[in-house]
Amino acid sequence: MAYRIPSFTLSDQGIATDAELHWNLGTAPLVEIAVKRSEGLLAKEGPLVVKTGKHTGRSANDKFIVRDAETEETVWWGKTNKGMTPAQFAALKADVLAYLGTSDTLFVQDLYGGSQPEHRVNVRVITEFAWHSLFIRTLLVRPEAGALAGFSPEYTIIDLPGFQADPERHGTRSETVIAVNFTEKLILIGGTKYAGEMKKSVFGILNYKLPVAGIMPMHCSANIGPGGDTAVFFGLSGTGKTTLSADASRTLIGDDEHGWSDTAVFNFEGGCYAKMIRLSPEAEPEIFATTRRFGTVLENVVIDEDSREIDLDDDSLAENSRGSYPIDFIPNASKDNLGPVPTNIIMLTADAYGVLPPIARLTPDQAMYHFLSGYTARVAGTEIGVTEPTATFSTCFGAPFMPRHPSIYGNLLKQRIAKGGVDCWLVNTGWTGGSYGVGKRMPIKATRALLNAALDGSLNDAEFRTDPNFGFKVPVKVPGVDAAILDPRDTWADKDAYDATARKLVGQFIDNFAQFEKHVDAAVLQAAPKAA
Repeated sequence: MAYRIPSFTLSDQGIATDAELHWNLGTAPLVEIAVKRSEGLLAKEGPLVVKTGKHTGRSANDKFIVRDAETEETVWWGKTNKGMTPAQFAALKADVLAYLGTSDTLFVQDLYGGSQPEHRVNVRVITEFAWHSLFIRTLLVRPEAGALAGFSPEYTIIDLPGFQADPERHGTRSETVIAVNFTEKLILIGGTKYAGEMKKSVFGILNYKLPVAGIMPMHCSANIGPGGDTAVFFGLSGTGKTTLSADASRTLIGDDEHGWSDTAVFNFEGGCYAKMIRLSPEAEPEIFATTRRFGTVLENVVIDEDSREIDLDDDSLAENSRGSYPIDFIPNASKDNLGPVPTNIIMLTADAYGVLPPIARLTPDQAMYHFLSGYTARVAGTEIGVTEPTATFSTCFGAPFMPRHPSIYGNLLKQRIAKGGVDCWLVNTGWTGGSYGVGKRMPIKATRALLNAALDGSLNDAEFRTDPNFGFKVPVKVPGVDAAILDPRDTWADKDAYDATARKLVGQFIDNFAQFEKHVDAAVLQAAPKAA
């Protein structure tokens, strides 16, 4: 339909191609084209099932930011943010545009990153796969049909799995590339079928753009209570961010990426991107139901080609099998994708050392310390001789997506916590009674009870003790929760072993935070843990 084609076209952007262009197609036509082009299979109960090949997750080592006058002093250069020269990007861009020029078919989506109109960004996404076009249309915010004709992109993403980068010519590590140019407002993705690169590229744009306006970008989930109180859940993979925020008694704002403005917490996206491996209808009924709906895209989920039955327990294609679906597939989702500014902030960690308490109250300085630390722990793997958990620190609970120095995000968080009088909590969903292999996983029933007490305000009236290692306040007794688990040292049979493990973890926190010491004030430094 003509209304789907904006007046500002690809040629206006300097992109010349003879390809057949499909502008702003909806779900049904994109699924039809994807199936016709053998990009995926339609499962028995409705979802489109696709494979992403060797790339079943993000290619973090293949992402680059153009290092120029715009970014030299604004980007946090290092292991996470690696530089590409303007000349290398120019060569890459020329080759990408040449590839586009000879393409037979291209799909274009004009979308918003951000649900709050005054803080969103217009993004045009050009793809060579129909299912990639469906994916990004699902994950970002879709303009009203009447807004498409006048749509003009601020940023453009070109996603070409069939294009292969040349390391010698383009300065890349391999044939895979995610190249971000903040000056030209152009992102080039090649050599990977993993659709999540597009989603996270938009997150990176907003993480670069919004702090300048005083808006706090966050890698978090968020929901709203019956009384209109917003809770934000920070957490790395495996800490329970999606599970704990998907509460039937609360309204979901979003499951992954948000902004915190003066007036709202707003979802960056219009969809959800959930892990599917071993998903069950008992544990996560709302998410499980999306795997039975037309409009969902399932990545690397095993499907029987004859019966078209899917098997969410089969990890032969990937442990990181994923599903993307519109947020309105979740029954209790916010219609506006936004809510009031937060009343509570929850920082989730899966502490496999069994040292941290199940919940602790944080001061604003402690909250900034733990936000910059971004701690969780991976459990021991199957490798011979590996018997201990491994500490993982990902600053701001999302280091790969933060272009600017972490202190910028940390100071924004601290300021907004202080301004709003926000209650901050550290919740350990990891181990109790010992480290992984000795102790057991924190009971989900206890975690939910403690979380509910924090969110309804009743936990503020509890008696607290001061943790001798981390200095934060820990409740001594909470109705409905076994008091024995509230003090992790008491849950260990070997108290000397607990003390030694606690000293080890404290040391890891201190060593990791050394990189931030010059960028925070004395009060935050005083919030650091100290071995008892």
